[in-house]
Amino acid sequence: MTDLHKRTLSELAGGLEAGDFSSVELTQALLDRIGAHDETLNAFVTVTGDEALAAAERADAARAAGEGGALNGLPIVHKDIFCTEGVKTTCGSKMLDNFVSPYDATIVERMAAAGAVVLGKANMDEFAMGSSNETSFYGPVKNPWDLARSPGGSSGGSAAAVAARLAPAATATDTGGSIRQPAALTGTLGIKPTYGRVSRYGMIAFASSLDQAGVITRSAEDAARLLGVMAGFDERDSTSIDEPVPDYVGALGTSLDGLKVGVVRQHFDEGLDGDTGARTREAIAVLESLGAKAVEVDMPNIDLSVPTYYVVAPAECSSNLSRFDGVRFGYRAPDPEDLLDLYCRSRGEGFGDEVKRRIMTGTYVLSAGYYDAYYLKAQQVRHLIADDFKNAFEDVDVIAGPTTPTPAFRLGAKVDDPITMYLNDIYTIGANLGGFPALSVPCGFVKGLPVGLHLVGHHFDEATLLRCAHAYEQTTTWHTACPEAFE
Repeated sequence: MTDLHKRTLSELAGGLEAGDFSSVELTQALLDRIGAHDETLNAFVTVTGDEALAAAERADAARAAGEGGALNGLPIVHKDIFCTEGVKTTCGSKMLDNFVSPYDATIVERMAAAGAVVLGKANMDEFAMGSSNETSFYGPVKNPWDLARSPGGSSGGSAAAVAARLAPAATATDTGGSIRQPAALTGTLGIKPTYGRVSRYGMIAFASSLDQAGVITRSAEDAARLLGVMAGFDERDSTSIDEPVPDYVGALGTSLDGLKVGVVRQHFDEGLDGDTGARTREAIAVLESLGAKAVEVDMPNIDLSVPTYYVVAPAECSSNLSRFDGVRFGYRAPDPEDLLDLYCRSRGEGFGDEVKRRIMTGTYVLSAGYYDAYYLKAQQVRHLIADDFKNAFEDVDVIAGPTTPTPAFRLGAKVDDPITMYLNDIYTIGANLGGFPALSVPCGFVKGLPVGLHLVGHHFDEATLLRCAHAYEQTTTWHTACPEAFE
């Protein structure tokens, strides 16, 4: 069958169940597409073809026996930040170029138990630090809509693979917008669940109080299917929260009548591209036509999100990345003169510029004499930002706005200007600082490039976000658009 790549994850699930094709046929078709297109996109670090076909055979046998889990036989891609037993797990870094994980991350384990077939590991910004997928040791990922432009980051490989129909879905991680921003720039749907909803065990840490695993898909229904498998308490993760996981798929068809949508006044200022703002307003109007009511909300501290994030996140990364020293695993500098030389050269040669920049920033803000002035102050402002969200949620059910200030920018355009690059996450960072669930759903095009509508919800209310996105998708067709070169 030549059209399998065009189908969503849910459509593929129906086809497998009906016996229209086998998991082996589906997996081979997608592996052939990866072979044909990934040299152009650079979306993968590792393609696990043999392992994928073996898993597909097991899935077909399970289906024939009347067995199999919720994702039986469905192909996915894992961001290369999730430890995968027996497979190289690099975090997009030279530091881990030779690291083969001896165990599975919890979400890898849960998806495997549900019968998912893993096609490979997706390229990413080094240690998830970046907004353009240009900091990867393996080179930049290209945006399928325009190969001269960025797909966003750090989950750019996951987003590009899904947008180009190389895979129907991919796992991803979000520390300050790294699921939602690339989803918006590639015309896909990306959801970051509530902090603690999905286990971080086996997910290589960047900033532990901000990182959260999620998915990038082509529809809200697909995201609901995957999130239902991934979510849930894990005793191996000290930040995992024991909260019941609802039936995300079952909640999709509920009406939006009476739903209150808060529109953040501060998000529609001079920093927002006019056409992107217009597409966002049009999307909110569609939600209103479906029964929702839009009201303006004021979040006076939200503009402090970026400076707050770039104190907190580097501080945590400087601590988390101290383990990569050339001693136990990862890159080791050859022929060190002594222990200090081993440390300095292993880290100096193993880390890229952006990672070094954030480690040095984080070490500085945590140092004696500066801790109170920077890190402690940033944590206090973080609470103010979280309170802005909580106050808004007293009057509204979801908060809506643009996902990014502009459509996808050209590769190289911001790589030498870190501050401008950081501002690309200005609308997404607040949800991470407060631990709120958030998603981006395609809402139109600006000069031929996709843009996204950003929705933030109450803690543990991913179901309402998915319901809004699903209702929006039933009225629009933006999420079905495919880059012409990859049809």
